[in-house]
Amino acid sequence: MKKVFFLLLVIGAGWKLYNYSGKTTLGPGILAPSIPLQEKISSSATHQIDGYSIKELATFSIRAKVLAKKNYYLGREADLSPTDLALGWGKMSDELILGKIKISQSGRFYRWRVESLPIPRNEIETHSANMHLIPANDSIASVIDNVSAGDIIEMSGSLVQATSNNDDWRWTSSLTRNDTGDGACELILVKSISIVTL
Repeated sequence: MKKVFFLLLVIGAGWKLYNYSGKTTLGPGILAPSIPLQEKISSSATHQIDGYSIKELATFSIRAKVLAKKNYYLGREADLSPTDLALGWGKMSDELILGKIKISQSGRFYRWRVESLPIPRNEIETHSANMHLIPANDSIASVIDNVSAGDIIEMSGSLVQATSNNDDWRWTSSLTRNDTGDGACELILVKSISIVTL
């Protein structure tokens, strides 16, 4: 009898682990109502990180819901920015709305699709974005590792342009939330990040 109980316990734990999405659920409601804050830097600082020059273009801060998270391991972009977060604010931080939107990430892009629009298309496009994160130090990288889809985060740093010190390779952040497609993602040197406890 004990063996049967133990076997059922193992099967139940395995099933729970197999179906665990790693996603945080906070319930309906707009949990990140404000738009991101950005200010152009007149005299920009440049940092050296792993053979790349990182030029700060604008200060940037955001409180947002993590719509999806994707880690990357291959490619020179992953040397600088191993993690992308798809973030939403305003109505795109409301789980009631998000439950009607299918979200995915691949190839350093974030994609969404719907059966019918729960809010206007333009609002989805201007109140969500895929953001490439460059951790400023190891402690920032550790916090990013602990972020899960569904979390509310607060993050600040700079939108940047990364240039290789060895060739002509360059990666430049978008400076607006109104663009879509190639080049529309934010490239952020993350100086502060925290998971908001509600």
